[in-house]
Parts: sequence; C-alpha cells; structure tokens
Amino acid sequence: MKSLLEDIHPSGPLKRFLWVLAIFGPGIIVMLANTDAGCIITAAQSGAEWGYSMVLPQLVLIPIVYLVQEITVRLGVVTGKGHGELIRERFGRKWAIFSVSTLFLSAIGALVTEFSGIAGVGELFGISPRYSVSVATVILIVLGLSGSYKRVERIGIAMGLFELLLVPAAVMAHPSGHQLLRGLATVPIHQSSYVFLLAANVGAVIMPWMIFYQQSAVVDRKLSIRHLKAARIDTLAGSILTQIIMIAVVVMIAATVGLKNPQHPLNTVADISQGLLPFLGPSGAKVIFGLGMLGASFVAALVVSLAGAWGIGEVAGFQHSVNSKVKDAKWFYFIYTLAHVGGAILVFSGINLVNLAVDTEVMNALLLPIVLGFLLLLEAKVLPKEWRMKGTYKYIVWILSAIVMLFGVYMGIKILL
Repeated sequence: MKSLLEDIHPSGPLKRFLWVLAIFGPGIIVMLANTDAGCIITAAQSGAEWGYSMVLPQLVLIPIVYLVQEITVRLGVVTGKGHGELIRERFGRKWAIFSVSTLFLSAIGALVTEFSGIAGVGELFGISPRYSVSVATVILIVLGLSGSYKRVERIGIAMGLFELLLVPAAVMAHPSGHQLLRGLATVPIHQSSYVFLLAANVGAVIMPWMIFYQQSAVVDRKLSIRHLKAARIDTLAGSILTQIIMIAVVVMIAATVGLKNPQHPLNTVADISQGLLPFLGPSGAKVIFGLGMLGASFVAALVVSLAGAWGIGEVAGFQHSVNSKVKDAKWFYFIYTLAHVGGAILVFSGINLVNLAVDTEVMNALLLPIVLGFLLLLEAKVLPKEWRMKGTYKYIVWILSAIVMLFGVYMGIKILL
C-alpha cells in the first residue's frame, strides 16, 4: 500500500493540511460512535477487574480497527457504492437482504443501548428517562431530516467530542505511572475471565453498522479516488482517537474502583458514576463522566440509525441519501425515524435493558464472521486489481480479521453458555 500522504494534490504544507482537513468526517464520526455506551461500560468493567493490564490490548486494537475500516473507505471511493449495494450486485438480493436484516436488528439493539446511556446520564441529574430519551429522539430525528449530510456529520462530531472529557477524568483519577508500566507488561492470557473481557473488547472493535456507515458516508460525501489518501488519514485519526478514549476509561476505573473496590458492579451509567464518586467528587463523577457518556451515546445513536437506513435503501434500491429532501427519499427517512422511535419505545417498555444490551453484544459478535467475510470478499472481487490489497499487507489484514472474528464468536458463545 502506498504512503498515506502520497497523491494529495494541493502543493504546500498549509494547503495540503487544509485540503486533508476538509475531507475529515466519516472516519472521525464512525470511530467516535464506536466508543459507544456499551463499549465504555465494557472498558470500565475491564479496568475494574484487570486494571492496567487491559491497556495494552487497547493499543493493539488501533491498527486492527484502522486496517478493517480502511477497506470500507477504499470500496466507497473506488466504486461510488454503499456496502449493501455491492453485496446485492455481487452476491445477489437474497444475501443482501440477509446481511441488511441482521444489520437492522443489530442497529435496533444498539440504539436501545445508546438511549439507555442517555437515560442513565439524565438520571444522574434527576431527569426522568421519559424526558431525556424523548428529547434526544426528537433532536436526532430532526437532525436526520435536515437534508444535509455535512450538517449531520458536523453536529454528530461536535457531540461526540464530549467523549474527550473522559481523558482529563482519567488524569483526575491520579493513575500510578509505575503500575501502568507494569500493567503494560502483564497479559494474564491463562485467566479465563481475562480472556473473556479481552474477547469483549476485540469483538466490540468492529461493529456491523460501522462498515455500512463509513462506506455509505464516503459515497454521500461524494469522495473520489483523489480523496482516498486524505480519507485514510481521517480513518487513522479516528482509530487513534477512539482507542485513546477507551484507554482513558480503563485507566480511570483501574486507578479508582479497580484499586479500592474491584467487585463493584459496573453494568450501567449509574453504577460507574457511583463507583467514581468517592474518587473524583460530584463534578468529576457526574458532570465530566456524564457529558462524556452523553456524547458517546448521541453520536452512536445517530450513526447506527443512519447505517441501518442506508443499508436497507441500498439493498431495496430506493433513494437513500441524507442530502435528499424528505419528499424525494420518503422510505429512507421513514426507516431512519422508525429506528429511533422503536429504540425509544423499547427503553420505555420496561424491558430488561441490561439483558438486551448483552443480547446485542452477542448478536454483534456472532455477526462478525458474516460482516467481515463479505467485506474481505468484496475487496478481493469487486475492486480493480490496482486497488486491491497485495502481498504481505493482504495476509496481515486477513489474519487480523480472522482473529477479530474468532474473538467475537468466542465471546458470543461464552455469553450464550
């Protein structure tokens, strides 16, 4: 593969930097969404149970998530088509319907997780879930119906950047540098509980909706081959950013709850906040962590619902662009709206949200072989030869993808059993 900075056309460092910056968006927003409520809770549990020894896996995941998502970028800019559309054209409508059906089910489950995160943040400040979730649902629907992908992307990124508050929260926890270094050198792979949480982190690094979203977003942004290098930088920056946030959560919990009370349950926003309260105080535990979780849940809800609507539109063949007016893409906006309303209703229904979140994790894990399998096959069969992976790089990506798939399936089976 060529250098990330090759073939960027503007001359001069400042012009080149501004040109690359203008392309930024799809990679950043999808990676901010990747660090959603479920991932933050997984990272918190990891830090509580295994402390700093869970930091190294988060670092290792940076190249993995980049290498996989880079394929979606390449497919999008070279073909100008979304993921669902390529599956339909290459493998037939039945496989496309199967793929997008599992995507939509996964998206609904993920939306419930995100709305649960929003509800949990509201409850920290004494706001009823009926109000917090209802307001969030209306805002998300109105934003999606605005008819401008760039507007959706910018607002989504602005909300998602609240996740960066988790980094100073980790600093406020006063982590031990010595223990952190020792944790980096400790990988208790022989411990079954460590392997399970490791699988949860690896299995959660690639969500089905991430692949559908980023490829469709690249198409909606009308990025072409001349933008590929900048789009890769966007994806790399997002990959680093999402794992910095995950590391911050692991370190924050390892230095507080994991140090003093590792058995403290961390299944919800309230659990994490209560666990942090003695160490970070009301402002750190509520305001900083609450805003970080709110940003993560909001941007993930936006990305997940768009991914589902895009995927169905690509397979069914109806208009599916966020840049379209509502009257020109009625079905696309109907599905987008229905996803949010359905997710909110499930939160209000009284269903066991913790169990549903676990079920969603299982579904995502078990879908990984299907999703990544289609992605790798499309890369090998659809792209012109000059744009395909070659040599050692190709085998590295295939091996890493296989590892992610195996960890995902392992986690899914362990939870089911």
